[in-house]
Amino acid sequence: MDSDTRNTSELLHKLKIDRQAREEPAGISTKSAVILAFLMTAIGIAIGYGVAPDTHEQSTTQRSVSAAPAKAPAQAAQSDTPLSKTTESNAGTAVLNASGYITPRLVATVSAEVMGLIRTVEVEEGMAVTKDQVLARLDDTIASVSLKQAEANVSAAKSRLASSDAVLEEAQRQARRASENKYSSELEKTQAVTNLATAKANRAGALADLQSAQYEAQRRAEILDDHTIRAPFSGVVTVKNAQPGEIVAPSSAGGGFTRTGICTIVDMDSLEIEVDVNESFIGRVSAQQKVEAKLDAYPDWTIPASVIAIIPTADRGKATVRVRIQINVKDTRILPDMGVKVAFY
Repeated sequence: MDSDTRNTSELLHKLKIDRQAREEPAGISTKSAVILAFLMTAIGIAIGYGVAPDTHEQSTTQRSVSAAPAKAPAQAAQSDTPLSKTTESNAGTAVLNASGYITPRLVATVSAEVMGLIRTVEVEEGMAVTKDQVLARLDDTIASVSLKQAEANVSAAKSRLASSDAVLEEAQRQARRASENKYSSELEKTQAVTNLATAKANRAGALADLQSAQYEAQRRAEILDDHTIRAPFSGVVTVKNAQPGEIVAPSSAGGGFTRTGICTIVDMDSLEIEVDVNESFIGRVSAQQKVEAKLDAYPDWTIPASVIAIIPTADRGKATVRVRIQINVKDTRILPDMGVKVAFY
């Protein structure tokens, strides 16, 4: 029994944890960690001192490299004009790109010179017209009556002139007879001369009335002709602004229900390109300079062109200068107000 108790105590003693032996390795591990941290800090400081000069040199190099491009704009600004001349000789490189629109130089909204009711409109959008072709007709009833009245006044004036001529001839005969007759008294001679002068004055008045009537008839004829609207030049109708039954006038004096135009005509032979070039790069553009254009609608089609002129004024708001470009080909695909991109060579 005693032996069993002793064996059990020995076993329990073996199983007991020795706290002193457990804490000793922990103390050694902490010291090792402190030493290792100290060594790593020292190594890091040493490496930092060793690398710092290289970093300074690298930053200096970067500053010098980044400072070099700062001179590029000044050099580019100084070489704008020479660049344009150089690239003109080398047609393969564009000196400037810009965008703009197709613009007609000859375009007109055709209106009437008189106010009137539209009877007929004889054109449609897309129709080609020639110069003096009839576009529309206005109600000319009153104008026609006025012309007939003026023509009647001309006829009456001619009749009065003929009567004045007859009176003048008779006065001339009486004056000649009175001057040739030896037995005529001074009173008869004086009366004959007076009648002759009166006849001449009446004849001059009748002639003036005739001329006035003729001028009035001519004016009435022109007013009647103004009721027929004709094309001022050859072109294509792009907009039809009025319909039969509407009122048309030279201006909007008739209010919101009055049309100011019959239609809009564009001369397709006057199409050109207008672009706005930034004033900083206008030195790269010159008259007669070669240009290649591409319509936004046909980006694969290169259109040969050339500079017509540089408009000698700048847009203060946009800081741009307008440039006119001539299109060197005629093609039905080129339409007014199309977007276009151009390259100057």
